[in-house]
Amino acid sequence: MITTDVLIVGSGPAGGAASLFLSTYGVDNIVLTRYGWTANTPRAHITNQRTIELMRDAGIEDQVVDKGTAHDLMGQTAFCTSLAGEEIGRIRTWGTHPRRLADYTEASPCLPMDLPQTLFEPILVSTAASRGARLRFNTEYLSLEQDDDGVTATVRDRLSDTTYQIRAKYLIGADGGRSKVAQDIDLPMAGAMDIEGSMNIVFEADLSRYVAHRPSVLYWVLQPGAQIGGIGAGLVRMVRPWNEWLIVWGYDINRPAPVVDEAMATEIVHNLVGDDTIDVKLKGTSVWSVNHMYAEKISKGRVFCMGDAIHRHPPSNGLGSNTSIQDAYNLAWKLALVLKGQAAPELLQSYEAERAPIARQIVDRANKSRNQFGQIFRALGMTPDAPAGRTIESRKDDTPTAAAQREELRKAIELKDYEFNAHGVELGQRYRSSAVVDDGTPEPPYERDHELYYHPTTWPGARIPHCWLTRGSDTVSTLDVVGKGRFTLLTGIGGDAWVKAAQSVSEQLGVPIEPFVIGPGRELDDLYGDWARVREIPDEGCLLVRPDAHIAYRAFDQPDDPTEALRQAVGAVLGR
Repeated sequence: MITTDVLIVGSGPAGGAASLFLSTYGVDNIVLTRYGWTANTPRAHITNQRTIELMRDAGIEDQVVDKGTAHDLMGQTAFCTSLAGEEIGRIRTWGTHPRRLADYTEASPCLPMDLPQTLFEPILVSTAASRGARLRFNTEYLSLEQDDDGVTATVRDRLSDTTYQIRAKYLIGADGGRSKVAQDIDLPMAGAMDIEGSMNIVFEADLSRYVAHRPSVLYWVLQPGAQIGGIGAGLVRMVRPWNEWLIVWGYDINRPAPVVDEAMATEIVHNLVGDDTIDVKLKGTSVWSVNHMYAEKISKGRVFCMGDAIHRHPPSNGLGSNTSIQDAYNLAWKLALVLKGQAAPELLQSYEAERAPIARQIVDRANKSRNQFGQIFRALGMTPDAPAGRTIESRKDDTPTAAAQREELRKAIELKDYEFNAHGVELGQRYRSSAVVDDGTPEPPYERDHELYYHPTTWPGARIPHCWLTRGSDTVSTLDVVGKGRFTLLTGIGGDAWVKAAQSVSEQLGVPIEPFVIGPGRELDDLYGDWARVREIPDEGCLLVRPDAHIAYRAFDQPDDPTEALRQAVGAVLGR
């Protein structure tokens, strides 16, 4: 029988990332996918700062950035009657507004980018393979049985039609929105599937004359039929500037799904572009449904689910693949420590405690964003009974009614900040679990809207704030100092006792803990003074940072026995 430490079902963003991180940490893993290669359509694409931070930690940020569309080409998101038609409004998105750009650059060493799934997945799986992962394409997961010592999966080679078994210590179900793994372990789900119908049309056409002056990844088309089904409005999405595109258009899910043939697809393209003379090279079509569903529990025994298997939602906010990759990052270091005997299996329970609330949050947020398109249609008076041209034209009138309509439209478009600039949703996770040691302080309040704005804090459970430090002649982020599969302890001048404690506890427990003193004359210096402003502890305090860059433990001073205090904290996180 084939054996491995971790069997991963699915090679999409969640499964590919899980394999990448586990392989980086030295954990043997096998990835199964029923398909012959990675994604063949560019479904997911928005790649947020947190995801790029994880690629940075894994050592492949340059590969990812090299393949993507840069941040400065992402943000002139337009609302129009067609690409060639009248523009109704515009919003700066993904942190490209000058005011928001400061928020984004202060929060992370990375900027958002656009990277189609067709280009991202090969980077994930090929890097995982180069680090030891075993990939089995054309291999279908059939069933599983788990016991006290592991999981036995039955799989089928789709090329030879042979069935065989793989024995693993743990299994990850990253097999998408119709997850058989989640079904087989009876994960309880909340919400509804198939609430609206959408179709994707992928095509090549040179549209530079309509978009190059307002570069963006998203162009929203508001015209009759746009509010039927789908994701709220017609969408022309850039895949590669400015000649590869994906159109999203809705259909009534209460009727049979349409057969999107070449004639129908070309007609929709010409309609949304507003130019029936352009040459269209059709690359593919598909139909899919909008969902509002999340798993209330995301693991059972030795089986853990992630990605679309546990959060199913429309693409609004660009959260899907990002959250999937972050699910994998959360679980991978925990599995690595447990499999190496450095942590008790109880550590794995924190995966559900930390990621299940995120699954619900993003499903609710994405669906709320989709529904908020209705306010734009209402502001334009675009009801099923109203002629669209007349209502759009009426906003130009010199009347009190038209002035009120213009203001209503402005506010409706501004509300889309919650979809396109939800920085707090993307970066602001604060975990609560057994893998976080409560320091007795209340959670810091949000000074601004918690969805729109990221609030840096070192409160236990939060991601360590980014700021720039110096190491000799180099400038490094705090996020470059932590991670890499090991714990990190940060302290200041006067915190040498914490350094000795970290070294002692690391030896006692056999767990890597790398200590750093930040200050003048030390390996890391805070020349800009930014660390002193965000650390929220004095020099003699310390922060213990988990391998995923979230704060595990915080101390404001040195107790009588720092070694024992740190040992208890690390032991609590590891379940030892």
